[in-house]
Amino acid sequence: MSINQAHDFFIQWHLTERCNLRCKHCYQTERKTDEMSLTEIKEGVDEVSDMLNAWSDTYNIAFTPSFNITGGEPFLRHDIFEILTEIREKGFDIYLLSNGILINREKARKLSDIGVNGVQVSMEGPEKIHEIIRGEGSFHPALNGVQYLIETGMKVTLNVTLSEINADHFMDMVALSSFLGVQRLGFSRLVPSGRGAGLLNRMLEKERLKEIYTTISSLDTGELEIVTGDPLASQMNGAVDNNDGRGIALGGCAAGISGVTILPDGTITPCRRLNVPIGNIRRDSLRELWVNSDVLCRLRDKRSYKGKCGTCRRWASCRGCRAIAYAYSGDGDFLAEDPQCFIGDI
Repeated sequence: MSINQAHDFFIQWHLTERCNLRCKHCYQTERKTDEMSLTEIKEGVDEVSDMLNAWSDTYNIAFTPSFNITGGEPFLRHDIFEILTEIREKGFDIYLLSNGILINREKARKLSDIGVNGVQVSMEGPEKIHEIIRGEGSFHPALNGVQYLIETGMKVTLNVTLSEINADHFMDMVALSSFLGVQRLGFSRLVPSGRGAGLLNRMLEKERLKEIYTTISSLDTGELEIVTGDPLASQMNGAVDNNDGRGIALGGCAAGISGVTILPDGTITPCRRLNVPIGNIRRDSLRELWVNSDVLCRLRDKRSYKGKCGTCRRWASCRGCRAIAYAYSGDGDFLAEDPQCFIGDI
């Protein structure tokens, strides 16, 4: 069988838990970890490359593979540029996720020279709002980092994590993004895990979330592209019910469907915000885990899902956010329904 359409497959690799900020909504647990060495990371990149090549050869499937490299703050790894070079030389697209503060003109130029495809910088709103969430004095250094990236011609995305703290300021971020000249503005929802568990009561009610997403989906932002990985947002425009009964995941939540996450110590999870370990790349075969992991198999099986997610006709293209369901359920049920889902109302 030959499938002409290329399939996205990504590895989100958190190189370190270390960070120069203490954001209120961060999903990290601040535990100290035994970070993988440069040699171990290179071996991991080789394994991913070999796996995708084997799949392509065996099943005649084309992939658009990529690495999302982040932390913590990835620039706290002294060997960050060696890691990025290794990944690029294996033919992968590279996207870097950073708070922007440690990016200077020289580092921006190095990223461009390596061929990094894009950089996402987290921005939570205008200065006052941003610093309520990310800490005093963090706004302008992050903007400086963004401007250095833009100078090199790098594709830059600003990303907002939406909660009650900053939801009213999304239009401010549209204006800021246009003013800076970035190409994309992204958004995601607060996941109440790690340090972010303290903001459980600041999650958006589903009615408010629907209102915000309706507004965002109707915006005309000119050359500025609005992007998100939120499966609920993907249902706003032109969503088609899937009532064929097959329960085949075609889009929506990426956890265990189009990629996995590797943590600094090699632990593999379906998603960074979904803290359910399925193995460790230091000792386990990623290819075998992808096929045999009970957690991943359940994420791919509609019959395993609870509540409205288990009966939803849009399951194949949505499935809700598994990380939010897991954190909100109280008992660590990653197959619970998404508590912010408003899909039945559209």
